[in-house]
Amino acid sequence: MLTKLKKWNTLRNQILVVFLVVMAVVLLIVSLLTFNQVSTLLKNNADKQIHQTVSEANGRLESLYKQISTASKFVMTNYNIQRILTKSFEGEEISFTERQQVEGIVNTIQANTDGIFSFELYTSDLKSLLPIPKDNATLFSRIDARWINQANDANGGLVWIGDDPSNSDNILALRRVNLMGKDYANGGYLLISIYRDYFEFANQDKSNQSNQYSILLDQALKPILSNYQHSIDPIIKNNDPTITLENQEYMVTKQTSNETGWTLVILTPIKALTEGISVLRTGIIISGVIGFIIFFISSLFLSTFITSPIIKLTKTMQQASSGSLTMNPSVTTVNEINELNSTYNQLVKETNHLIKMVYQKEITRSRSELKALQAQINPHFLFNTLDALKWELEDKEQEDLAEFVVAMSELFRYTITKQTDGDWVTMKEELQHIENYMEIMKMRFGDHVNWIMTIPKELEQVKIPKLLIQPLVENAVLHGAGNKVDPCTISISVQSMEDKEYLQILVEDDGPGINEENLAVIRRTMQSGEVSSIKKGTGIAISNVHKRLELYYQDRLQSGLTITSEEDSGTRVSFIIPVSGEEVR
Repeated sequence: MLTKLKKWNTLRNQILVVFLVVMAVVLLIVSLLTFNQVSTLLKNNADKQIHQTVSEANGRLESLYKQISTASKFVMTNYNIQRILTKSFEGEEISFTERQQVEGIVNTIQANTDGIFSFELYTSDLKSLLPIPKDNATLFSRIDARWINQANDANGGLVWIGDDPSNSDNILALRRVNLMGKDYANGGYLLISIYRDYFEFANQDKSNQSNQYSILLDQALKPILSNYQHSIDPIIKNNDPTITLENQEYMVTKQTSNETGWTLVILTPIKALTEGISVLRTGIIISGVIGFIIFFISSLFLSTFITSPIIKLTKTMQQASSGSLTMNPSVTTVNEINELNSTYNQLVKETNHLIKMVYQKEITRSRSELKALQAQINPHFLFNTLDALKWELEDKEQEDLAEFVVAMSELFRYTITKQTDGDWVTMKEELQHIENYMEIMKMRFGDHVNWIMTIPKELEQVKIPKLLIQPLVENAVLHGAGNKVDPCTISISVQSMEDKEYLQILVEDDGPGINEENLAVIRRTMQSGEVSSIKKGTGIAISNVHKRLELYYQDRLQSGLTITSEEDSGTRVSFIIPVSGEEVR
């Protein structure tokens, strides 16, 4: 038993089982989600469609109602009819000719309006005017007094009465006629007889075929139209969303019109709504079975394709345990397996190559260290030589040259040494270095160049990157004093800002200045880091300082390198940096 289980416990079978289980779970989840979502969507769409059908049917009924209302208004507001009713209201006798004239007007309106069987006109004392009576007919002979009272309360509005007692195929409606020339006093009543089938449902035939029933009820919940052949009392009394009729369950949808007061009831078979869900369920099951079979075949092929070269490579590697590394033949498979096979085939070659590379690297590193030691220069030798030169000049009473040698010695010492503190020096040390530089420049320019250095005592120990200010002073000397006939003064100042966390460094000269074109080139060169050739310089100093500011201070830099200049007025270079310069950057 264990042997059989071990035989089946292979990578291919494990991949196959995992793939099939995952696929089965995915298919089950997707099927359930799809079925729930689509079945809910079908039910919601069916419900929306039914409600839309009810709304459209109600809208159609209201439209027909408005047509009847409009036609009756034409009759009520007709000039001749208003005139005759006014005469009756004032107690005057109405002639037969006048009645014939009014009858012709009413017949014309009736002929141009669909659905109206007849118009009957009565005076305010309920006597018949139209049709021309053969006897003393009154409105009471046609309808009950309660309808007349409702018409009076409606003050000209349309009152629906219901079945016509004298003609079951018709429906009656009543309006009170207000006399426009008598402050809308009661001038009489207009009784409208309407064909019942005028309000016939537009989809009645279709409804019968699908066992969908439509019922139209008046204000008293009495049926006006219905395609349901049995008693509708259970339907009227039902307040639930569903009802069972003749062993079949229906969904009940009701809507009452605000215009007519009628209630439209539609009964839809539940079976018709869920028919699509049954088809959906069958389709999902069939699709799931087909998908599972296809995935089983694909998984079997894929697992075999993946594991076959691995098994072959494993057998080859087992041979290597005996001491010899055998090359495994190349196989055509996925990239990862190809890479694994290729890696194994180059194992021996790569091992020897790595040993050789390590050996050569050690030799190269040893040689590099030896060359680096040989290339080192002891700066003390240079300083001792300059000190000896200084003492020799002092012995020969060459004081100026001796001071020049001292300044040069300090200049070299500042530039070459100071490695213990890295690239950061105090503001005082940087300005002392500038002082030494200016002493050397004075040997060249003499009284042609003067300088002023200003720094508050509390800022002397602030640390800044070494050689940050000196290139700007060198630019001022070379391009300011070097291009001016008159003496040139260079000012180096360190100032506190309103925000005590920052300070400003300013280098000014009163040299010839820079024109706008060259100044634009310098600014562009500073931003791009390229080398320009403005006058005698290369633009390296300005770009170097700008890049070092961005490197050392990054987002803590309040104001980068700013250059302003006017021709014949001098040049001003400044930047604003944080006082705590050596914080973690």
